[in-house]
Amino acid sequence: MDQDSTYFSKEGLAKLKSELEHLKTKKRKEIADRLEYAKSLGDLSENSEYQEAKESQILNEGKIAELEDMLRRSVVVEHTRVDMVDIGSQVLVKDQNGNETNFIIVGSKEAAPGENKISHESPVGKALLGHKKFESVLVKTPKGAVEYKILDIK
Repeated sequence: MDQDSTYFSKEGLAKLKSELEHLKTKKRKEIADRLEYAKSLGDLSENSEYQEAKESQILNEGKIAELEDMLRRSVVVEHTRVDMVDIGSQVLVKDQNGNETNFIIVGSKEAAPGENKISHESPVGKALLGHKKFESVLVKTPKGAVEYKILDIK
């Protein structure tokens, strides 16, 4: 995998494009309206509303640049393999205590641990990549080593 690339599912890329469109249209318009209003209040040197609107504009433009950079480096991962864990895989695992967990391996920008969407760069994600059904993997975590057995890959 290329270090400069940012990996996304189709859904993740669509979400990124939607966020970018929102920032470029609605958010820019909202900030422009705030700036116009603040300018109408007079002296800009002591106008806190103007300063806050300018700060919002700077942050918004920075976020737009960040998202555009991600889009330029984006790689859509088409999950087609079910014989081996890869980005896009849904992996059912059992730990050494018998607890089963279903992980979805995603790109780092789509990770949402609360939804069991883990990055391919996370300790668990890295350990699972490339392994097959019924294999066991040892994951080194800050709390110690955890062994997972892969029960299913979708």
